[in-house]
Amino acid sequence: MKKILVPTDFSEQAENALKVAVQLAKKHGSEIYLLHMLEIPLQEIDAMNTPSALPEAMFFMKLAEQKFEALLSKSYLKDVAIHDIVKTYPSFSGIVDTCHEYNINLIVMGSHGASGFKEMFIGSNAEKVVRTSDIPVLVIKRKHSDFKVDRFVFASDFKKDNKDTYRQATEFAKSFGAKMHLLMVNTANDFLSTSEAKNRIDNFIKDYDFKDYTIHIYNDESVESGILNFSKEINADLIGISTHGRQGISHFFSGSIGEDVVNHADRPVITFKI
Repeated sequence: MKKILVPTDFSEQAENALKVAVQLAKKHGSEIYLLHMLEIPLQEIDAMNTPSALPEAMFFMKLAEQKFEALLSKSYLKDVAIHDIVKTYPSFSGIVDTCHEYNINLIVMGSHGASGFKEMFIGSNAEKVVRTSDIPVLVIKRKHSDFKVDRFVFASDFKKDNKDTYRQATEFAKSFGAKMHLLMVNTANDFLSTSEAKNRIDNFIKDYDFKDYTIHIYNDESVESGILNFSKEINADLIGISTHGRQGISHFFSGSIGEDVVNHADRPVITFKI
């Protein structure tokens, strides 16, 4: 967790995420890369052919610089190494590209979620990043004056393709001294007996030395509702989940449990790409 990227649009939600990132940076000695993306593809501007476009782009660049100056002057950023970055990517894939450019270990971003028709057609900003990121994404939903993780729910089907995400989750849990609640949600369409489910989880985790965990088999109407309801029952501090990052028409029809949980959870969520 040496390099943390925080995308910002200078909103309250983005600042909530930045404040959590600052707490993580102070705890782990991390650097923060604060990224603002302008939806102006400067590389496509030809000053000879579109003379009016360049002044507009420069105006928004200057405005971003002013907002950065105001943000970076805040007292809670004192004693933290922060690098401010302005990029002109036209899409959210630019966040992931920036992570690769700077060898980022974790993305921390704010979200207020999305629902109904808004969710169907545009989704939340965090959901778009979760869908494309191969780097863990910590999504913050509210202000945390003291970000602690004591109860960490890791929801999975505990199949082989999730093993590396489990390894990442245990490392995150160790860094906080958190107890992991390993959760498998049973639904009517994909049902396992308690003994079958427990055997699958036991076989899944047997090669790892992480011991501070409990196992839970939870029945619900859907995997998403099971994760949210169980997390509410134990008052979880954090939900961890694996994502496949489906895109395009496949994503539209089948969706992603990880993205849905990111949108609908009222507590922090961290996602790990399979």
